[in-house]
Amino acid sequence: MNKYIVVNQPEKWNFSIDNITVISSQDYLTNPKYSLLKNARIFNLCKDYSYQSKGYYVSLLAEARGHLPIPTTKNIVDLKALKLVRIVSDEFDDVIQQSLKNIKSQDFTLSIYFGQNVAQKYKNLSALFYKHFQVPFLRVNFNHTTKWNIQSIKAISEAEIPGEHVPSVREFANQYFAKKRYDTAKIANHDFDLAILVNPNDPAPPSNTKALKKFIEIAEKMNIYAEIIEPKDLSRLSSFDALFLRQSTEVNNEAYTFARKAQQEGIAIIDYPDAILKCCNKVYMAEAMNNANISTPKTVIVHSNNRNSVLEQTGLPCVLKAPDSTFSFGVKKAKTKEEYNALVTEMLKESDLIIAQEFCPSDYDWRIGIIDNKPFYACKYYMAKGHWQIYNWKATDKNDQDGDADCLPIEDVPKNVIDIALKSAKLMGLGLYGIDIKVVDGKLMVIEINDNPNIDFGVEDAHYGDLVYTEILSALKKRLE
Repeated sequence: MNKYIVVNQPEKWNFSIDNITVISSQDYLTNPKYSLLKNARIFNLCKDYSYQSKGYYVSLLAEARGHLPIPTTKNIVDLKALKLVRIVSDEFDDVIQQSLKNIKSQDFTLSIYFGQNVAQKYKNLSALFYKHFQVPFLRVNFNHTTKWNIQSIKAISEAEIPGEHVPSVREFANQYFAKKRYDTAKIANHDFDLAILVNPNDPAPPSNTKALKKFIEIAEKMNIYAEIIEPKDLSRLSSFDALFLRQSTEVNNEAYTFARKAQQEGIAIIDYPDAILKCCNKVYMAEAMNNANISTPKTVIVHSNNRNSVLEQTGLPCVLKAPDSTFSFGVKKAKTKEEYNALVTEMLKESDLIIAQEFCPSDYDWRIGIIDNKPFYACKYYMAKGHWQIYNWKATDKNDQDGDADCLPIEDVPKNVIDIALKSAKLMGLGLYGIDIKVVDGKLMVIEINDNPNIDFGVEDAHYGDLVYTEILSALKKRLE
């Protein structure tokens, strides 16, 4: 993707950024060659974004041309409505008060450059303002009455940056535009830039280190630049064309925030925010699969009014699931009525609705990997040693935490297993899914639809090898095209 920094006077632009072209707002607005550009990302750093100014028109015409501007016209309009600014900032008022609590004066000015401030103590606050308004150079004025309030917020030009801030801004600019990406690339012009989100503290990462290296290696062969980013890199997301989530997904963690922001900015994603919302909630899943007549273990949505009648349908033992349980976290088994009552009481404190299912023991679960309604790997996941689940997080020996896995050709999987997997995935729309299926007494039952399934080196790629990685990267490429 072509990248352009648009400023009023390029000759006065002080920052050296490799492989990004700096052009004037006049040139971008009037030179026909820019209107014909395809796949362009426009970083609008004009000194004025007021209505009908050049800065305003750069973002407006960028959108009309199918380019991806930062900021968008929506960001610019939002910035002008102080009432809206205050509504948005109310969402993180606690961060404002905590960040500014030690300031003695009644007034304070926060200058934000590419989502950062020269003082580390204002890093989180600066990132939050950038996250919501997406303006590269931003100045926020606060005043204190009974608490800190926003007095004004405005975009500033490069000329308004104090001289003592310039070295820091230069560093922030290079971080923002990821200068190292262009220095180390073997191919000068990649088809697109891919961010792979990984949380180094993830207790159950969906890809191991070797798999992540494989994604980067194969991406390079496909003329795609790929880089691992972490939750702290939200402000950098806008400089990428595509996002691949490789950290555990929950509605309340960073993965959803990244996916939502990527969707808002037109960045290609695997997986979509809607998929996270749906797949991460077992209550939604139970209802959706029931409505689609997809066979599952006997399932009851449990609440305070029906808890005493649930076991009549599920029997004992009974499996209880928190709505947002993942990787066997939040999944419990009640062997007795007393255990059931104790677990339900505890779990209903956290959620008004939980899931109860009949216990369906099996030696293994099928996992069918599906990308955009196409099966592309198949595994048998065996239960952890001496345990009823694939994962046993209480195992003292790490080698016993998960069971073995066999990976086999899709053509060797029974057709009815593939068919029910595809039917389940279609409930969620396009995306990357892992469908877990049990076969009990000859009957197929869907246990789970995973929006962020494991792609581990040596497991899911054991049969098809590099093709597993290629399929995912090709799906991202297709989204962009």
